[in-house]
Amino acid sequence: MNFNFARVPQTIFNAKSIYTIDKLKLVEDADNILLVIGANSFRKTKQYHDILDKFKKCNIYETRVTGEPSPEVIDNEVGKYRQSNIQLVIAIGGGSVMDTGKAISAMLPQEESVMAYLEGVGEGKIHNGHKIPLIAIPTTSGTGSETTKNAVLSSVSKDGFKKSIRHDNFVPDVVIIDPELMVCCPAHITAASGMDTLTQLIGSYLSTKAFPMTDALAVSGIEYFAKSFMDVCSDEYDSVEKRGDMAYASYVSGITLANAGLGIVHGFASSVGGYVDIPHGVLCGTLLPEAVKLNIELLSKQNGNQYLKKYAKVGAIITGCDEKDIETSCKGLIDILEYWISELKIPRLNKFGLKENDLDVIVKKTSYKNNPIMLSNEQMKNILQSRL
Repeated sequence: MNFNFARVPQTIFNAKSIYTIDKLKLVEDADNILLVIGANSFRKTKQYHDILDKFKKCNIYETRVTGEPSPEVIDNEVGKYRQSNIQLVIAIGGGSVMDTGKAISAMLPQEESVMAYLEGVGEGKIHNGHKIPLIAIPTTSGTGSETTKNAVLSSVSKDGFKKSIRHDNFVPDVVIIDPELMVCCPAHITAASGMDTLTQLIGSYLSTKAFPMTDALAVSGIEYFAKSFMDVCSDEYDSVEKRGDMAYASYVSGITLANAGLGIVHGFASSVGGYVDIPHGVLCGTLLPEAVKLNIELLSKQNGNQYLKKYAKVGAIITGCDEKDIETSCKGLIDILEYWISELKIPRLNKFGLKENDLDVIVKKTSYKNNPIMLSNEQMKNILQSRL
């Protein structure tokens, strides 16, 4: 067995843990702090004002994130604060806020545009890893970006892209996970973020690069996800315990994806996400059932028993089926995924402007590396067609 396990940030996981932020040495030592937050939701909470009170001795600068970050947004924000002697970046919000915080932290010490370092579309420069210390505080349970070493940036157009700036040092220095911050997350964001978490857990568990350590973490994450997902999407949205279950599942999904990689759904997340403006969680959620269904169908025809057993285990965890009955558990998994996206009204792709004649171009840009079975362009196209 061979593997290289990426480092995990110092993590404080506890209800009300955000109120201990001023006790962290990174905060105690900082005179100038850049707060990266979402457009509105967090600013309306009591915690926002309580945190500002804890930073009274500091100069606080604030950046608000609307939508997924682009290279232009990062360059503009870095340009505003490069001469402000920022000593600490604190990102509080969803996945887009996490990515924005990581990218700003990474680029404040640099002189170039972030495009110089963006994988596949930039100038090919290697980042030296110098960054401003970063504290990541997620308020949604979705991307797991608080645990990873990359920041995803998007430029959305027919020739657009969704690519990463990446370095081992970009992993946040400290992560604070406080489930109380998540109880006000709107239902549609809770649903889409949750489907993103599950996509990452299943994708990394079924990855061709998975190994026992990532398998154990992924299974653990799926177990906690299954206990609480539909509850937090409905009448138990304000349960701190269940929000904690989802926060744990999301956190673990970030660790497993960083170490095992993902499959076809996240291949589409890059290609479709650069082509039309669609929330990442919605894209993952809307495609997950069809991708799982196709993978299981092809694996069944090609005697992919190793991976079918894994799909059956996921189905058993979520539905209560007997995982030894592979066919029934796999069918149960497909059925419940289809039920969830219907019940939660996860939108179809055409709502975001994707059309039939766009699909061939998108498929050519899509990678399915780490998917448990090879897919033809026509098979990938069928996944998209099924959710137009």
